[in-house]
Amino acid sequence: MIEIVPARPTHVGPLAKRMRDIDKIECKAFGHSPKGALRHGLLYGDAWSALIDGQVEAMFGVVSVDMVQSRGRVWLLMTDKAVSQKRALMRLGARYTEAFHRHFGILQNDVHADNVRAIRWLTRLGYYVGPVDVINGQPMRSFIRCADQQPFPPLQ
Repeated sequence: MIEIVPARPTHVGPLAKRMRDIDKIECKAFGHSPKGALRHGLLYGDAWSALIDGQVEAMFGVVSVDMVQSRGRVWLLMTDKAVSQKRALMRLGARYTEAFHRHFGILQNDVHADNVRAIRWLTRLGYYVGPVDVINGQPMRSFIRCADQQPFPPLQ
């Protein structure tokens, strides 16, 4: 069972140590260490932690990018143990995506092109995932979702 709680600074260290390698690569592509990326999410937005068996296995949230255009940057960093809870993550992802859309008309971010699970998950949640672009030497794909349900064609 996954328990969602408000993220706390004490969650950062344990999660950063056990974060998936692909998530660490994504952090580095944006100039952050795993701890730095988690701290950034805590400081500049709203963040929650997912606990499995009482241990932090994921942290996620949304950071305001542009209030005029109502854009928020959604993010999720996790361990392999969290990935094993894919059904629960799908339900939570749908619920929190809708909640984030109450505050932001557009949700966006980038995902590593090799993060196949995340790309599949984002697509199922209704995000449009764009073509590969290189960011700081890493192949990344932008993703975006509009509150009025994606005006973009689904990826095949």
